[in-house]
Amino acid sequence: MGAILNLQTIHFILITSLLSVTGCKPDDQPQPGQLTVMECSIGDIQLNVAAQVQNVSLTKEVRIVFSHAIDSVSAKQNVLLKNSSGQVLSSQRLSFENDGKTLLLRHAPLAKLQTYTLSLEADLKGRSGETFSGAVYRFQTVDGNFTLLSAKLDGRNFLPSENFYNIRRDSLEIELTFSDDLDTNGIRSKFLLNGQAVFSFTFLDEYKTVVLRPKQTLAGYERYVFVASSSLRSLSGDSFGGFSNSFITREDPNPKFPLISDDELLSLIQHQTFRYFYDFAHPASGMARERNSSGDIVTSGGSGFGLMALIVGIERGFITRQEGLARLEKMIHFLETCDRFHGAWPHWLNGNTGRTVPFSPKDDGGDLVETSFVAQGLLTVRQYLNPTDTQEFALIERITNLFNEIEWDWYRKNNANVLYWHWSPNFGWQMNHQIIGYNEALITYVMAASSPTHSIPPEVYHQGFAQNGGIRNGKTFYGYTLPLGFDYGGPLFFAHYSFLGLDPRNLSDQYANYWEQNTYHALINYSHCVANPRAYPNYSTHCWGLTASDIPGGYGVSEPPNDRGVITPTAAVASIPYTPEQSFEAIRFFYYTLGDRLWGPYGFYDAFDVHSAWWADSYLAIDQGPIVIMIENYRTGLLWNLFMSAGEVQTGLQKLGFSFSTK
Repeated sequence: MGAILNLQTIHFILITSLLSVTGCKPDDQPQPGQLTVMECSIGDIQLNVAAQVQNVSLTKEVRIVFSHAIDSVSAKQNVLLKNSSGQVLSSQRLSFENDGKTLLLRHAPLAKLQTYTLSLEADLKGRSGETFSGAVYRFQTVDGNFTLLSAKLDGRNFLPSENFYNIRRDSLEIELTFSDDLDTNGIRSKFLLNGQAVFSFTFLDEYKTVVLRPKQTLAGYERYVFVASSSLRSLSGDSFGGFSNSFITREDPNPKFPLISDDELLSLIQHQTFRYFYDFAHPASGMARERNSSGDIVTSGGSGFGLMALIVGIERGFITRQEGLARLEKMIHFLETCDRFHGAWPHWLNGNTGRTVPFSPKDDGGDLVETSFVAQGLLTVRQYLNPTDTQEFALIERITNLFNEIEWDWYRKNNANVLYWHWSPNFGWQMNHQIIGYNEALITYVMAASSPTHSIPPEVYHQGFAQNGGIRNGKTFYGYTLPLGFDYGGPLFFAHYSFLGLDPRNLSDQYANYWEQNTYHALINYSHCVANPRAYPNYSTHCWGLTASDIPGGYGVSEPPNDRGVITPTAAVASIPYTPEQSFEAIRFFYYTLGDRLWGPYGFYDAFDVHSAWWADSYLAIDQGPIVIMIENYRTGLLWNLFMSAGEVQTGLQKLGFSFSTK
């Protein structure tokens, strides 16, 4: 078992390290370039490598803007603030903004009228391996005696030594104590919150201490930057170096929308999310755009989800059956005429021309996993259509032809007992990525085994995907014994993509009971967020869900061992068949409490990260689709029942040794 688990771990590291910016697939890595400093400042004073700068603040943080994102480990060793004796200050603390391109160095108050050196060593590296030639900045601090002795935020030390989360929104107090009496002339403009003068003032100890209170209740889950201006003066005229720090407020619990029944809320979420696949679909092809900023790039796998969403749209009355048939006609025509590679569709296509858009430099051919998502959607639609209706029967025939033309066996690469993810007419098998489990690609093997024309033998599944039992786990996490896969289960999309049509309720094989697998996977994910071992400010019983999604500065995979503080609504919402109580808590919280930040024209935005004060404004087809579909499977089992009714699917499952039910 130890050797098998090591293979699983290696495979997972390979997949996650190769994730592209917009998908869960391997990609080529760019060559590292040159790292340069774009700006270096302390407060409002710019530092200069050519000359020593004077009158620098004693308390202001150092702000360095680089051309590329910085490797944080490298920064801790190579960004050094030294005193006049060349000793590195022990109080320095680094943090990062702007996806790692901006470095903030905070420190204890500096000594007055002293020379300091900021040394950026040549061993500093960018996150992608960019090199740096080194830089040295020298500066002298101010000569005044007017300093900030203490700062308190609701009684806590507010000097820059920690992060401040879940700060109360009303009756907030910031207390500042200075070394001398304040000059109160024009003082209201000297203390700002997010650039605005919003405070009432109370002075204590003559005028050495000021207590500041915002006049209005602050917004929920908002980052606020507090500034005490360097234009402050003491009563005797001494200058002040300035001070700033930030905090993030706690949630605003007030409902942002009128309360409705849970059933109405599910319908609303389905309807709004369905609009991504219907209203926002590519006008020429009807296919789903990769994301809401993709222009003409459409996604094959996401369009497979969109096909299934059309059924929900018709059944829920979001569109008429005739409107749905017209959209199906457009999509099927596109799938018939666009680029295919031994029957398999590429990951990305141009929605106008049908030509391949490379997902990465060598990924410009067939993508078998994305193709299996299309096939899952096509067969589900086919089972929904009425064979006694002339128009619908014609669509049934065309769908069957499309499915039969997929050469699953070609992707065995010379009859190996494993399927390969990619093949390119330009690069052949150079991507060389075997589809081995356990992950989102179970459906790929089920579809391959189900093909009446290009099927695979059972050993391809057992030796390839199942690794002769190597996909078993059997460990216990948060009280749940996980049958398969990586420790803690991996990202939650593993429990969604294959099971949009494949019904896990009574599905099992020699390796697992798949209802147990998916339910325990979701409960482990939920329990991790509730336990919150990394102390993220928003995690709770109603705020959970780790999967692949947009993250600050890009796209990435989140799961318990790689928990970056990003919550993705689709993770909890699409898990509703497995964890209805926990998912409903999250759904209500996302909609009512966070709706002013999280709810948009196509439903819930992709993700959010409270501890970084980041809220996505993006939508991804592969995240929106499971919301519509899995809610419907929870409510009626519609998509599960349709897909499982396909004769080919039943034959394929039997061939691979699964037991299942069709209702």
